[in-house]
Amino acid sequence: MAAGPWGWGPAVAVLVLVLVLFALLLGGARRLRRLTVACGACADLRGRAGGVRALLVTAHPDDEAMFFAPTVLGLGRAGARAAVLCCSAGNYYNQGEIRKKELEQSCLLLGVPASDVTVIDHRDLPDNPSVEWDTQLLAAYVLKHIEANNINMVVTFDAGGVSGHANHISLYTALRYLHSERKLPEGCSVLVLESVSIFRKYISILDVPISYLLPSDALFILTEEETEQAKRAMRCHRSQLLWFRHIYVLFSRYMVINSLRLL
Repeated sequence: MAAGPWGWGPAVAVLVLVLVLFALLLGGARRLRRLTVACGACADLRGRAGGVRALLVTAHPDDEAMFFAPTVLGLGRAGARAAVLCCSAGNYYNQGEIRKKELEQSCLLLGVPASDVTVIDHRDLPDNPSVEWDTQLLAAYVLKHIEANNINMVVTFDAGGVSGHANHISLYTALRYLHSERKLPEGCSVLVLESVSIFRKYISILDVPISYLLPSDALFILTEEETEQAKRAMRCHRSQLLWFRHIYVLFSRYMVINSLRLL
């Protein structure tokens, strides 16, 4: 088999070409990331961020850091106030009390004080990947919290739940019910986090150009400093940091990017 002009074999030449293209793509993603952050890529917040009282509705302690850190930090950057309603204590392995404390530590790093963090610990809302939560019960809890705190923006999972977890999807079902039945307060919008393909999920900032080009109602992209902040928040969940979650933190686009759609 003939060597290339520098004595390289075809396989080495292809590898070098792939590495060059990867470097160019990575550099472009980083530049676009800085441009997007500088321009402020959340159209739903422009002009009214200071008046936004957002509620992040999650299923388990660690969801706020693992999936929603770009949204929480992006809202804070825009001057909005964010609170967290976690709908279970994450007691699947009988670690509920530990996980509640980890949640407060994580939220504090994300700019949400403990006074704005609420955990629902109800026996009919168990942390279980195979259990779909009761829509009426869950909707009642969420609506009560929205009304009591004058919330005008709710953020939660979409119909795919990002990971397909039944508890995540239950949150979407409850918010969709409240929205479609017009039970939410007037002017209260609902943003749901876009579930993406497994390929996009694990290409980190290389997903920036894709997310930027595809339609969304809100797009949050973290700076390098904010990404490190998000990782520190995730590391607060020590009880959950198994080996595969370390890989997730390194490669998941959800540690850097959140694209959301309005219901």
